[in-house]
Amino acid sequence: MSDDGEITFDFKTVPTIRFANGAALELAEQLIALKVKKPLIVSDAGIIKSGVLAPALEALTIASFSAKIYSDVVADPPESNVLNALEYALSMGCDGVIGFGGGSSMDVAKLVAVLMSQEQSLQEIYGVDQVHSSRVPFRVPLIQIPTTAGTGSEATGVAIVTTGESSKAGVVSDRLLADVIILDPQLTLGLPAHITAATGIDAMVHAVEAFTSKRLKNPISDMLALKALALMSGSIQTAVKEGSNSEARSNMLLGAMLAGQAFANAPVGAVHALAYPLGGTFHIPHGLSNSLVLPHVLRFNGVGNAMVKNSSINDLYTQILTAIGFSERSLTFSADDTDGFNSNASETLADYFLNLAIDLGLPSRLQALKITMSDLPKLAQEAMLQQRLLINNPREVSYDDALQIYQNAF
Repeated sequence: MSDDGEITFDFKTVPTIRFANGAALELAEQLIALKVKKPLIVSDAGIIKSGVLAPALEALTIASFSAKIYSDVVADPPESNVLNALEYALSMGCDGVIGFGGGSSMDVAKLVAVLMSQEQSLQEIYGVDQVHSSRVPFRVPLIQIPTTAGTGSEATGVAIVTTGESSKAGVVSDRLLADVIILDPQLTLGLPAHITAATGIDAMVHAVEAFTSKRLKNPISDMLALKALALMSGSIQTAVKEGSNSEARSNMLLGAMLAGQAFANAPVGAVHALAYPLGGTFHIPHGLSNSLVLPHVLRFNGVGNAMVKNSSINDLYTQILTAIGFSERSLTFSADDTDGFNSNASETLADYFLNLAIDLGLPSRLQALKITMSDLPKLAQEAMLQQRLLINNPREVSYDDALQIYQNAF
């Protein structure tokens, strides 16, 4: 919103989204439309071993496509993953890229697609809007096919790379956005319960932080975030406890993508900033890292009732509670008590997510992950390095604040 109150914003997303059971089997049609003849599929060993890729690969073979597979992607992919996949793609003469798997595979796929058409090196494109090229096109065609409902990476122009023992760097550019997203709920039916839980809360965090982002929050991202929360809050418990429930899986997959679109335009804040050090130092999966700090950041944000685009943070949390169906849940206050509801919204939302994590069987305390009190100061120091995220948070976060949040989560 501009200074005179006029609404102004930019919203960018992928041009084509295909959502259907069995949609991955239609991959050849999308490749033909994009004029790709020899695609590189970027995935991981677990996907290959599970057989999830096999039907789509068979369909490609029947359609006379000679797809090449790079399946060495690991969680929190190091630079070597990107560079090795790039070298393989170039040596095989690939002319398109397909990310097939979780967020790590899709992040690597984005970077390979861009670097195949660049004069720049990977190191030169780290940061925000650092992808430049005199070549046309600026990247080869990119298709993203998520197999988990969580990261939302398929819908974002962001890729994160591990650059050292505990350090990470990001590439943020609209040029990383895919040409096509294929959402096939059948690919998620075999996802283990603990991964379903962690990635599901991860996606819900994306929606919560996008809806309350201090920067670039806009009516479209708001609509997507609230719809994502409505879908996922009503389905995550069923998806975890009844993994073959197609409707729940569909809602989670669609919700995660909508949340991805939301935070791709209205960036995330302190939850992610404090979660990253947990992943980098202790190798805790990203979704679980978010889940561990989320309730405590929500409580922190509610103190002082910070303002976001002329709305108090508790007003925004109230809207989130409405989206997740609070009136149908046994929460801590009556919806008729408007003043109490508004003033307690951050506490109630924090309790909701804490209880949700426990109900889904996820650890709810840092000490459960063998983190000690003596580790917390270093985590707080590392969190303060995430200024590109912290500037989006509704309330300013100092080192002492970050340390206190970790202590509350301990």
